[in-house]
This record gives sequence, C-alpha cells and structure tokens, in this order.
Amino acid sequence: MSFNFPNHDTESAPKDALAALTDAEGRFGMLPNLMRKMATAPALLKGYLALGELFEQTSFSPAEQQVVLLSVSRENRCDYCMGAHSVLADMADVPKPVTDALRAGKPLPDPRLEALRRFTTAVVAARGWVDEAEVAAFQEAGYDAQQV
Repeated sequence: MSFNFPNHDTESAPKDALAALTDAEGRFGMLPNLMRKMATAPALLKGYLALGELFEQTSFSPAEQQVVLLSVSRENRCDYCMGAHSVLADMADVPKPVTDALRAGKPLPDPRLEALRRFTTAVVAARGWVDEAEVAAFQEAGYDAQQV
C-alpha cells in the first residue's frame, strides 16, 4: 500500500497547519514541498519547524548548520534533502566548493568544516555511539563538548 500525501497550500491545509505554513513560507521565501506534505498532520509540521528553530539557536554558525544537515542528508541517502539543504546552504552563504564537496561526498576544503563533516557522518553511521577517538578529533578541530 502506498500513500500519496497532497502538497497543501494555505487554501487546502488543515486549519491547525495554517500558521506553521505561513511561518515556513516567510522563513524560506517559498513553501517547501516537504512542509506542504507535512501539513496533512499539523503537529508534525509544527514539531519539524520547532526542531529547526532550536537547531538555529545552537552555537553552530548558519554555514556549520548546513554542513551538518547536508552531511546527514548524504549519509541517509536522501536526494530530496540534499537538494533542499543545498538551497539553504546557498542562503547561508556556504561557499560553493563546500556545498559541491558535500553533495559529492568528498572532503571539504576547509579543515574545520571537514572535521564537522567527518564527525557528523560518524554520528549518523554509528547512530550516536561514536568512539572517543572521533570525539577527540572533533574537539581538536576547535569544537566544544556542547557541539559534540
């Protein structure tokens, strides 16, 4: 059985999703298809946006946040996510060579961002259970315990 969720807009979405859709459109300058589909379940859409807002409050710069999100997307083999976060990386002024390398799964030209890419990939691959050597290498690159 397969489900075909509609790409809602402010006319077709459930009433409880309208504020979240309007917020998303304001933040991104358009309404991403993922969020249009999530509007079918307003709590899901609200939770997804809230998690994104919390991630934006971390000590990672906007560019570092996109490195994390693109690294996770690549490790999870989510082509849709890679495309969406590539656009967001452009909006966060991530240099094109960095985004291109992330999309290709290649080392990044910036050593600090490369450490972030490697650590993020290790976290996803190990489902959070990275070994102490991975944590040490990440911290040696200048990241702190909170960022781990």
